[in-house]
Amino acid sequence: MNKVLVFGSLNIDYVYSVDHIVLPGETLSSTSVEKNAGGKGLNQACAIARTGVNVSMAGRIGSDGVFLKDVLSSFGVDVSFVLEDPSVPSGNAIIQRGSDGQNSIILFAGTNRTITEDMVASVFSSFGSGDYVVLQNEINNLDLIIRSAKERGMKVVLNPAPFDSSVLSLPLDLVDILVVNEIEGAGVCGIDVTNDYEALFSCLKSRFESSQIILTCGSHGAYYGFESTCVFVPAFKVKAVDTTAAGDTFIGYFLASRLLGHNVEEAMKFATKASSIAVSRKGAAVSVPSASEVFN
Repeated sequence: MNKVLVFGSLNIDYVYSVDHIVLPGETLSSTSVEKNAGGKGLNQACAIARTGVNVSMAGRIGSDGVFLKDVLSSFGVDVSFVLEDPSVPSGNAIIQRGSDGQNSIILFAGTNRTITEDMVASVFSSFGSGDYVVLQNEINNLDLIIRSAKERGMKVVLNPAPFDSSVLSLPLDLVDILVVNEIEGAGVCGIDVTNDYEALFSCLKSRFESSQIILTCGSHGAYYGFESTCVFVPAFKVKAVDTTAAGDTFIGYFLASRLLGHNVEEAMKFATKASSIAVSRKGAAVSVPSASEVFN
């Protein structure tokens, strides 16, 4: 089986449980606070590892984030490429978790934005043709990482989240699997956010004809498209407790399912099931379900 590398963010998540997401000018008391392992990269690596697929994590942490490596290792993720920089604090996230399960997040990049050219070259020296690299928009040097991966014949999976204008300067046409929600999808298509998911899906397919497209729409389900293949999978009906890491869980389980030999429709169903289980639990990486919960 080809190797899988998640090159991305590792965060310390500070999660505050509130009745509702705080409004401008409002002061709100939190009923609890938690310190968890998170970051889109870490969450996706943990989700892939849950399936039994071997996965490596590459990224940077500060001395305050050493426990993040322990969490990754507990999931079975190879942490050989997670480097420590004691001069910079780890990335972190301030997360408000409302009583309806929705969240609002403030990110501090920290060491996630200290990826060097030398580090990229060193990490990729251990990977080659046919291997996968999974990326998000929470680290720097993404352009270099994408181009370096393609030069080595690797397949690129990109989730351009959180979306900002820098995404549009990336070589998106080199991406093999592009995974977006409705906000990210509208951003890369250059249109306003819309609830017309089928129209957005068509726009993405037209804009990125050489890429596999996955559009996740929360409770409205998820779409897959590539060449003549189109698949829609409805969402599972669950009570959302915490939507943190739901998209990361989806990505991890979709890619892992494909590598394990499942067809696209099966992989989409497994990914949707996995993310539905994740939103029914509190936390980020800790909410990722086991393979037995998803594949049985």
